[in-house]
This record gives sequence, structure tokens and C-alpha cells, in this order.
Amino acid sequence: MLIKLLKTILALSIAATIAFGAEAVRFNVVDGDAEKQYNALVNKKIESVGFILSDPHARINDAYKVKYGTKTLEDGKPNPQYDPEWVERLDNLGFFSVANDEALRPLLLKAPELGGFSPFNLHIYKNKNENKTYVGHIVPSLMLDIVGVKDKAIRSEFEAMFPALDELVQKEIGGKVEISQYSSLPAKKMMNFEVIFDRPADLEDYLDEFQEGLEEAFEDKEYIIAGFKNFKEAYDDADLEFDKYDAYFVYSLCHFTYSYNMFNKGRPDAGAFAPCSMYMYIEKDSNKLIIGMPMLSTWVAALNIKDKVMGKSVDDLDAEIIQIMKSLGAKEI
Repeated sequence: MLIKLLKTILALSIAATIAFGAEAVRFNVVDGDAEKQYNALVNKKIESVGFILSDPHARINDAYKVKYGTKTLEDGKPNPQYDPEWVERLDNLGFFSVANDEALRPLLLKAPELGGFSPFNLHIYKNKNENKTYVGHIVPSLMLDIVGVKDKAIRSEFEAMFPALDELVQKEIGGKVEISQYSSLPAKKMMNFEVIFDRPADLEDYLDEFQEGLEEAFEDKEYIIAGFKNFKEAYDDADLEFDKYDAYFVYSLCHFTYSYNMFNKGRPDAGAFAPCSMYMYIEKDSNKLIIGMPMLSTWVAALNIKDKVMGKSVDDLDAEIIQIMKSLGAKEI
């Protein structure tokens, strides 16, 4: 009876770990300012383990200080963006989008939704009130759970990209590895759309027009196009087979005021989810543009964010992004 009871307790314990202890974000936490080591890592050494850096955004905290912490503009006029509650809380905050293009190619052919975290941010931040630097990324199993990939083989191959990267970070940055945990994700993890269009003789004409409209629509709502990665073009240039798609590209989106209110006001770790990756693709000879992006509400759940103001801002942005896409003729699916 005792052995049976112990087995039952052990089984329940394992189940609880799975249900209530899923991994979210992995950080190397090292004493001191590791900015120089980090810059050498992402600019010179990361390609040694197959990853390519695109669209780096270093020291975003400096831009926060200029935009929200400066009362007057250079011309002497009042700064309308000045935050009267401004407090400089960060010594460093950087978004560096990386992806293992070679390893991703066969996976994107099977699971295009992986573009929701391809590229992803190898994040760095340092708070002013502690002498520690944090370098890390979302755990790959969480990326897969959010975009909805369930195929075990694809999951295994995707996750297999990360140990070499984590070993490199350990070697170059060092420190203690800390992995946060979460209990659950929202039922709706992704926003998905399709745009049906009349396919022209030259597909580039349609794409140029759509991309121009999309960029203008988001910029009108104070979003920043923080990055753009054209996987189809990259693979074609490298003579790597990617013929399933006539187009496949990923936008990186950032709402600067939202990021300031989230990252500079207490949750710089959430920067691991930024900028938001919105992938788009057209299958060969198709007249349908497929679009997907992780819901920002997944940030709140995965990072156990309890602040109601932050939570509302996330819900507002999710709703706004969906409306922007609908205004462009996208149908939510």
C-alpha cells in the first residue's frame, strides 16, 4: 500500500510539474556589465553555431531616455512625448533578432507557422538598480506551443538548434542560468489571417503594393517596422530549395510607447518576446496570402504579468493589430 501511495504521489508530482511548471524564458545572469562580451557574441561569434543576426537594435533604453525622459526638444519646444513620471530604470536593453536559416529551411517547408518566432530575440538587459546582466531567449518548447506545432519530429528538430547557441552564450557570457516558468497559456495563442487577391502576372507588383500599405497602416498607429527578413529571397540567393512558396517573409513589429511602458517600467524580461514576428507567405501559384503572429496576451501568461495596466495595454494592442490587418483586407481565420 505504501509503495502504491508513493507511486501515486510521484505521478501527481510529475503531472503538476508538466501542468504548472512549463519553461518560459531562459536567461544567463552574470555579475557586472556584459555588454562588450554580448556585442562580440552577436556580431562575431554567433555564426559559428549556425545563427545569423538580422536587424539588431542596441541600447533601446537610450531612445527611451530621449523620447520620454527629455522635457524639451532640440529646438527648445516642449516635448509632447515627455513622461512626467519618467524614471531611468535600465542601463541596457537590446533586441537582436537571430535565426538559424539553414536548419530552419526544411522545417519552414513543413510548418510555416514557425515564422512566429523566426527570427527570435537573443535578448539583453541590465537594470540600473542591480549589477547584473541578463542574456537569453524564449525557451523553444514555448515558441512551439504558441505557434501550435504539435508534430514531434518537427518539435525535436526545432529544439535541436538551441543547445549549441546556449553553450555559446554560456561560454561567452557565463553566469548562472535561470529559467522562468508559467502555468498556462491563453486559449487563443495566435492571430491568423488570409488575404485572397487577384494574382497578377508579376507577383512582385502585388507584394510591393501590399507591403507598402501594411507599413503605412502600422506606422500611422505609431508602430515601428523593427525588422524584415525575406526567407524566400535568402534561400533562392543561396540556391537552396524553397519552391513550395512563391513568397515567404517576416516582419518585426514594435509599438515603441507600449515597449517603454512594459520594459522600462518593471518588466524588461518581457523583451525576450519582442519585437513581434508577423510571418507572411504565398504558396506556389496560389492567390492567397497567409499571415500569422503570436498574440501579445501570450506574453502576459508566460511571464505571469499581474499588472493590470500592462495587461490592458496588451489586450488593446492585440485588438488594434487585428483591426489594422482587417483594414488591409485580411480575413481573420
